[in-house]
Amino acid sequence: MKITIAQLDPTVGDIEGNLSLMSTAIEKASKDLSDLIVFSELFLTAYPPRDLLEFSWFIDKVNTGIDRILEISKSYPELGILIGTPTKSEMPHGRGLYNSAILLQNGEIIHKQHKSLLPTYDIFDEVRYFDPASEIEPVKFKGEKLGINICEDAWNDPVFWPGRKLYSVDPIETLVKKGATFLINISASPFNTKKQITRYRIISNQAAKYSLPFLYVNQVGGNDELIFDGRSMLISKIGKILYELPSFSEDVVTIDTDELNNEKDFQQMDDIELVHDALILGIKDYLKKCGFKRAVVGLSGGIDSAVTICLAVRALGKENVLGISMPSPYSSKGSIEDSRRLSDNLGITFKIIPISEIYNNYLNTLLPVFNNLPPDITEENIQARIRGNILMAISNKFGHLVLSTGNKSELAVGYCTLYGDMSGGLAVISDVPKTMVYKLARFINRNREIIPEEIIKKAPSAELRPEQKDEDSLPPYKILDEILQYFIEEGLSIEEIINKGFDKDTVIWVAKAIARNEYKRKQAALGLKVTTKAFGMGRRMPIAAKYI
Repeated sequence: MKITIAQLDPTVGDIEGNLSLMSTAIEKASKDLSDLIVFSELFLTAYPPRDLLEFSWFIDKVNTGIDRILEISKSYPELGILIGTPTKSEMPHGRGLYNSAILLQNGEIIHKQHKSLLPTYDIFDEVRYFDPASEIEPVKFKGEKLGINICEDAWNDPVFWPGRKLYSVDPIETLVKKGATFLINISASPFNTKKQITRYRIISNQAAKYSLPFLYVNQVGGNDELIFDGRSMLISKIGKILYELPSFSEDVVTIDTDELNNEKDFQQMDDIELVHDALILGIKDYLKKCGFKRAVVGLSGGIDSAVTICLAVRALGKENVLGISMPSPYSSKGSIEDSRRLSDNLGITFKIIPISEIYNNYLNTLLPVFNNLPPDITEENIQARIRGNILMAISNKFGHLVLSTGNKSELAVGYCTLYGDMSGGLAVISDVPKTMVYKLARFINRNREIIPEEIIKKAPSAELRPEQKDEDSLPPYKILDEILQYFIEEGLSIEEIINKGFDKDTVIWVAKAIARNEYKRKQAALGLKVTTKAFGMGRRMPIAAKYI
């Protein structure tokens, strides 16, 4: 059978735009004499549509979109179209919708398979919107019996979750028992650094377990903080890769399953390269889908802003990125020159807007209020807030989106200024620990020096007071990031982390700082998710609480 894999980048809610993407792919599949074209999970609405699904007018648009697909299919009578979409549920007292895969041909829906396993953890909230399938059935199509399943349906494999079966139903096992000869999973599986190998092993294991070929088709692109990496693949009966699409890019390709016999092992990509490419795609899609063309970044002369602006240039083009240096009385001459060199290396427009006079005006204005109290963090934060205001003014005047530059380590413990360096429309590296920021910088410089070596080598500093260094206020980043990994991503207790050999006082300080600064993160710009547990939609912690 000839199958066309449509690994595409739909926009959430844009039914017309997604139909246009679909139509172009269908036309290509027809020219390739394909038997079946396969799109990703909820392709018609894009994933995740979230509370759009609660509006009847939006569901009316979805139903109109399905009717449009049926009309389109009449022009390609020999081609099967498998696409993900919400459909109406008849379940009594249910949510009213299914997350469905519908198979269409020549103006008719010949099969519907609803999603059985509705994930409700981390960033997933599908029980809020959908009812689970009441039936699981394969469908006969062009000499095969297709076992169609949707994303999570393939993940209930006890081999990967020893001692705790996630769900009572195993859709893949059910499909196989009912005679499926070819398994197809349509997915919207978001990227994180651990996902590539886990996902492959799960699909590979299912294929080998039942000695059936398994086609996996994933969404690609950025939707808000989630980045979908694609990397769709056809797995052989013995669990090897027969065909694989690239990560982080759209592709529509037709394969003949009868002619593919060159099996290969899965090639794991380097984590830093994956994060680098994911962030570029996240920036590009966020600006495009929100209607922005240009970005502005405040350049401090430090590594965080350097990495952020390099990623922005790759995503948007040098002509669409503006770098601003805003020196204060405590900014070193080297920081300004390093920012200029970086901008020259990137070929972007670079401007210097000194803030010393504005800062002094602030201090003079506040002098009667402060009543000669000694300087403290208040005066430091004023500088950061002046910079935030300047960047937002440029955003308002010229339509640039402000990219904030704080990393995950800083955001975790509150080493950032609310309404200051946290200002912005997108927090590009807010899920990137500081130690990973350095690795990204080295990766960016892998072929030539883009980020000046002085920026990479200098001790991190906010430069808000004389001779300031980050490690005056924080544990060394290597130690801090390890503790954050255990506490945030792995969910270990304070005691468990201490038992791994970390200093007790340091662990307690970090844990308290994380809890104490939850209110800041609630007000932070949306950030791009690249780790297994990011601050954002997948981590819902109370603010007015006491639990440390």
